[in-house]
Amino acid sequence: MRHRPATPSRTPLPPLVVGLSVLLIVSLVCGVGLGAAGLGWAEVFRFLWAGLTGGSIHADDIASYTIVWEIRLPRVVLGAVVGAGLSAVGVAVQAMVRNALADPFVLGISSGAAVGANAVILLGAFAGLGVWALSVSAFASALAAMVLVYTVAQSQHGLTPLRLVLTGTALAYGFEAVTTVMVFGAARGEAARSAMMWLLGSLGGATWAQVPLAAVTVAAGWAWLRLRAEALNALAMGDETSAALGVQPGRLRRELFLVTAAVTGTVVAVSGAIGFVGLMVPHVVRMLVGADHRRVLAVAPLAGAVLLVWADLLSRLLLAPAELPVGVITAVVGVPAFLLLMRRGGYAFGGR
Repeated sequence: MRHRPATPSRTPLPPLVVGLSVLLIVSLVCGVGLGAAGLGWAEVFRFLWAGLTGGSIHADDIASYTIVWEIRLPRVVLGAVVGAGLSAVGVAVQAMVRNALADPFVLGISSGAAVGANAVILLGAFAGLGVWALSVSAFASALAAMVLVYTVAQSQHGLTPLRLVLTGTALAYGFEAVTTVMVFGAARGEAARSAMMWLLGSLGGATWAQVPLAAVTVAAGWAWLRLRAEALNALAMGDETSAALGVQPGRLRRELFLVTAAVTGTVVAVSGAIGFVGLMVPHVVRMLVGADHRRVLAVAPLAGAVLLVWADLLSRLLLAPAELPVGVITAVVGVPAFLLLMRRGGYAFGGR
């Protein structure tokens, strides 16, 4: 039996998916071509072609080639992956806790990851891991936070939406307190600045080595969510309704918690805590295609990828050669957009 929400679809899905796919490709090209270095488009395309085909580069062009292939391209690709992951997880979390204000960070995973990341930045923890220290420490602490939230939120009734939200929020405040103590106790001002950049989200440290794991994790998480889209439709109607439709809400919520926590931990480990993407994108997509999770999950990752690529590009250009945290850009865009969404008469958050 198929569980379809009552909200009607509005925009035909195939043209929207094709249009967003083309826009994403254009966005990736713009993200690579634009920047403080001021490279010409002919040079950019020549370097991209050389990188893709293994062509030779003149010695005088090594610096410019490195900017394009080793700095900008992995950054925009990772930005697209992170944006897609946050958007897909945002859809799932809002269904899991039946809360329109939920986002991937409501479970406290990102705040837990921040503790590990700042232990590396401020205290030099895991220095033996070299360039992997930050990502490994952030991911490990995100997993520890996930286990703690899961353990505390468990009750005789299983994982209920209210207990998940309250537990995640409470523990997030605790993790943030630990992070704040670490930042204020930092002996070096530059280390504290780096910590704040990470806390607000930044793709400045992106490398090719980070892309495969993040991409595989996001793709696997998205594929699982797509397979469970019908069950998500039922879960969004409430536990009693979903049980009547043959879905076990407790078991599904546990599975969703593990998948969303794994994806969130992975993307936060490589990008920091980038807010508003997982909160805003699902609502915008529902306005376009309706509330059916099969349709929403087909569009949300593409929309999130486009949004984050452009947000990161703006973070690089607005104060060039300095950079803003990308989380600042998503907040500047997200706050007014979210307020406009709430004022729209034709869209009700959470279907109410």
